[in-house]
Amino acid sequence: MRSLAKVVFGNAYILLIIAPLFWGGNAVAGRFAVGEWQPFTITSLRWLSVAVLLLPFAWKPLKQDWPLIKKHWLTLFLLGSLGMSGFSLLMYWALNYTTAINVSIEQASMPVLIMLANFFILSQRVRALQIVGLFISVFGVLVTTTAGEPTTFFTKGLNKGDAIMLVACVFYAGYTFGLRWRPNIHWLSFLCIISASAFVMTIPFAGWELSQQAFVMPGIKGWMVLVYLLIFPTLISQLSHARGVELIGSNRASLFLNLVPIFGSLLAVLILGEAFRWYHFLGLTMVLAGIGMAERAADKS
Repeated sequence: MRSLAKVVFGNAYILLIIAPLFWGGNAVAGRFAVGEWQPFTITSLRWLSVAVLLLPFAWKPLKQDWPLIKKHWLTLFLLGSLGMSGFSLLMYWALNYTTAINVSIEQASMPVLIMLANFFILSQRVRALQIVGLFISVFGVLVTTTAGEPTTFFTKGLNKGDAIMLVACVFYAGYTFGLRWRPNIHWLSFLCIISASAFVMTIPFAGWELSQQAFVMPGIKGWMVLVYLLIFPTLISQLSHARGVELIGSNRASLFLNLVPIFGSLLAVLILGEAFRWYHFLGLTMVLAGIGMAERAADKS
């Protein structure tokens, strides 16, 4: 068993497939949580539990990194409170109004948002092919969110859940963009601090939610969803991705993030029984093709 774990932990490609697989399962778990948990309450419990579970393991790195943590506390707090918490709060809320397939495909818009942030904030040069790829990806998301009728966006707008999810993607894209200012601290210290920051951010939302509706103890399915969220998309995926980046570098590792919408859609079909329509296929194909085109153009810059 130890030799197998050693092989897995030393193989970047296995690790970088594990991470998006469990991240893809995040939307499926969130859909399972509907009716069991209120969305803001489960988000708050998730980040509180993660912070508490990590603390014993992160205690030594935290003490060593404390001078850097104090110096960069605002950056770390914003990464956790706005990035991780904002994305989770909105995604679990969105899943009350839209499908896990839509949520999975919409997450593929994040590289496009990061590219826009690089252009507008850092004034990074953008090639014509990148702009074409951006428009293809945006149109692919529009095809998905309008059930294959993009012209209805101008008359009816978006489904409430899809609109909320696209805002969630803005928060996570902001988190990813902001990682360039992450201080050089141990990954355990980083994950523990941003989890605690995310929990702090959820307190007023969960408090408001509980004031509107009395808390009802979830059943066994609800608790299993929470355990999944703690172990797989939070701890194992973060560790796998961090180790994969360490082994082959962030540029090559970032390409594997495009597997998240593919795995998410596949799991939604297999586990939830959601219907994978033609417009899902078309939208997903366009989004991934646009991202691939933009990344290839960026590599040639």
